[in-house]
Amino acid sequence: MSVARVTEVIAESKKSFDDAMSSGIARANKTLKNVSGAWIQDQKLVIEKGKIKAYRVTMKVTFVLAD
Repeated sequence: MSVARVTEVIAESKKSFDDAMSSGIARANKTLKNVSGAWIQDQKLVIEKGKIKAYRVTMKVTFVLAD
């Protein structure tokens, strides 16, 4: 039987939401072992002077706890 845990990760990119998601997952994999899934809870834009400056995602990352 396995037990999983969920943690929240907020990532930002100047390129796109997709890039923000990818960098967030890459960073989570450096710290967490056994990452098994994620879902996007929220997406936000940072706007300055009418232009998009950054894309932010808030995601819930699931990882399986080691025995």
